[in-house]
Amino acid sequence: MQRLGKNIKGYCGETIDIDAVLRDCVAAAQARGWAIEEIHPAPKRILGFTRHAPRTTNHAPRIYLSTGIHGDEPAGPLAVRQLLRENAWPAGLSLWLCPCLNPTGFSLNRRENREGVDLNRQYLAPEAGETVAHIAWLKRQPSFDLCLCLHEDWEAYGFYVYELNPDNQPSLAEAMVARIGEVCPIDPSEIIEGRPAHNGIIRPSVDPRTRPQWPEAFFLLTHKTRLSYTLEAPSDFPLAVRVAALVAGVTTALEAAAR
Repeated sequence: MQRLGKNIKGYCGETIDIDAVLRDCVAAAQARGWAIEEIHPAPKRILGFTRHAPRTTNHAPRIYLSTGIHGDEPAGPLAVRQLLRENAWPAGLSLWLCPCLNPTGFSLNRRENREGVDLNRQYLAPEAGETVAHIAWLKRQPSFDLCLCLHEDWEAYGFYVYELNPDNQPSLAEAMVARIGEVCPIDPSEIIEGRPAHNGIIRPSVDPRTRPQWPEAFFLLTHKTRLSYTLEAPSDFPLAVRVAALVAGVTTALEAAAR
């Protein structure tokens, strides 16, 4: 499978109607009994979905999943829609889900929100309304056993994963990459985004002092979890491939968490 060669100086691939995608997500979630909460109001609402494991389940792992923080990365919201529609979540998990953290960016097909702010650099000193509201919502939630943030990279040669795992828990990265590799090429580069990589896996420094502008994953690691993965689909491949890759990665991680 070869790159399409469409992306020049930015993402130039397929776009989505984010309002329609979110309506589909809400409909699928409501049909399956998820609780839905407004995180941030108009002009375009940001929503949080929650579904708890049955009370008979002891020590249900708590999983957080988010996507859509960059408005030129359409595979994430589509992957979440597919997961909600299929409803094949492993049993015994409690789930928190944000299907789109930057809906105004999608309306403009750009990374930033409508004010030109990259929301994924706002989590240390938040100013954007979306991030302030999202952090307030996260603070009301319990700690998570696993966090998954779904992204795309328009420059990537294949799929790759960031692992933040300061306690050296059993890694899920190799299993995710193996399964994703069945549907999407893995980035073979030894350096990705300026960081050493091996077989599509990056294990960056987890010292928050190394990042003057925190992404969502750093906030989660500092305040909500001790195990976080950022999944990066290669946006210069067909959209259906990217969606399938993200779904495969999430499914693999959730299956491991449920064991």
